[in-house]
Amino acid sequence: MTPCRGVTSETESPAPGSFSRVVLGVLTVVLLVGAAVAGTVMSLSSDDDAEGFDADRIAAIATSDDSEDPFQWEAERSDGFADRAALAYAHVLFEKSPGGVVASARRTAKYRQQIERAASAHGVDADTMEGMVLLESAGRPDVIAGSSADDAAGIAQIVGSTGVSLLGMDIDLQRSRALTRRLAENAGAIERAKEDAQSNKPKVRSKALLKLRRLEREQERLVRERRAIDARFRPADALDGMGTYLERAGRRFGDADLATVSYHMGIGNLETAIGDYLGVDASGGAVGGLVADEDMTYTRLFFDSSPLEHAEAWDLLSSLGDDSSTYLWRVDAAKRIMSMYREDPQGLKDLAKLQTAKATQEEVLHPEGSTEVFADAAAIQKARDDSELIAIPTDGDYGYRLDKDLGELAPNFGAKPSLYRALRPEALATLIYMSEKVREINDGKGVLHVSSAVRDQAYQDQLVGVNSEATPNYSLHTTGYAFDIPRKYSSDSQAAAFQFVLDRLRALNVIDYAVEPSAIHVAVGPEAQALLD
Repeated sequence: MTPCRGVTSETESPAPGSFSRVVLGVLTVVLLVGAAVAGTVMSLSSDDDAEGFDADRIAAIATSDDSEDPFQWEAERSDGFADRAALAYAHVLFEKSPGGVVASARRTAKYRQQIERAASAHGVDADTMEGMVLLESAGRPDVIAGSSADDAAGIAQIVGSTGVSLLGMDIDLQRSRALTRRLAENAGAIERAKEDAQSNKPKVRSKALLKLRRLEREQERLVRERRAIDARFRPADALDGMGTYLERAGRRFGDADLATVSYHMGIGNLETAIGDYLGVDASGGAVGGLVADEDMTYTRLFFDSSPLEHAEAWDLLSSLGDDSSTYLWRVDAAKRIMSMYREDPQGLKDLAKLQTAKATQEEVLHPEGSTEVFADAAAIQKARDDSELIAIPTDGDYGYRLDKDLGELAPNFGAKPSLYRALRPEALATLIYMSEKVREINDGKGVLHVSSAVRDQAYQDQLVGVNSEATPNYSLHTTGYAFDIPRKYSSDSQAAAFQFVLDRLRALNVIDYAVEPSAIHVAVGPEAQALLD
């Protein structure tokens, strides 16, 4: 039974769309090419590989089944994987926290003493509980995840039925439902009164202001009445309910992280996933012994399950569709945010600016002020000469294909399109790894298409005028750390394989990605260096 549903959880649509209705045959936006600039055209073969970059070795890593793959789970990598996942899933908290992450942290911090009391009473970690509060409710004691009091509610986002039947909380659900409806109706009346209060007619404005004061007093009274009959809206009681759940789940699993995961996933679902992974029945109280005997952790369950390994466990985790499988990493990210709020408030503000600058956290991975931007075609030529950029190989079969229009604005700058068919070594290695992995999962079938790679600033500026998806601001394409994959797939199964690879590499903080109307924008971070080491 799932007790909660996080208000600030990520709800981004999957990259290739719902696989049952995958968009097939969607073409990349066709760029309008202006008149070619007269002069000498730069020449450089698109297959001019830099010395030391071994595309075949990277392709082999993607399909290996041993430790040569740096993104495959092994026990000694477990802690590092968990740390990277917390960094990877921080973006959603910065992006979706009501009023911004600093305001959400400020609201949450006000309940620290109550959190500590509840954590101490139930023998659980106060920092974990605080992170859960930030993630679940952003420190708002009266928030509801849905429209009914039956839904996850309060500072701890406890579902009504769970609070009553599992946690034994003081909840009159029938009255809480009725009061919640009245609160919603009154809130609507308040909004209408606010609109009338802005009228340029004095009588209408005066009447609306009087009505608004009465409605706001009524709203406060209804909130107090609901708190009196529904313990989920009383912060101390709600936190005690959270602590009770974590204590019981901790005894059942014998592991605090697994208990945290179950707060969102539900005990039954998590037991089933562990049983599927181990190939045994983990229900009926057996899971604690299995966790101890098998040294089972959630990091292992998550990162060692895939469509190729422990597929039954992965099918369950990926089918939940409500961010349950990544809940632990987002709680860990929330804990770090709360620590920064206390210890480095300016650092948190600075980080928030980077995290909210784009739909991805690419400006965290490569901040504008400390990342080289290629100014023009000559700068890209020099970077290729110096092996800072490497031509995307087209003389081998690596599971991708370059779109014919890639670099099509090049003649406007006296260059050939092949000049722009290049990436930073880490980004190119990632493209090869992703493409090979997708093809392996898809039974060796299909290729991904590449529609964009490196650009210079002059190219980016001109692209803004002809492509609505191009940003006039700092673009990671101008650094060589990004590429785009058009959303055109050979089958639903290829789309599903691509989705898995995107999400797995994002969970490892190797990439972040954004879903654009015609393509998936992939930003490659420093962790991709592991493919080159």
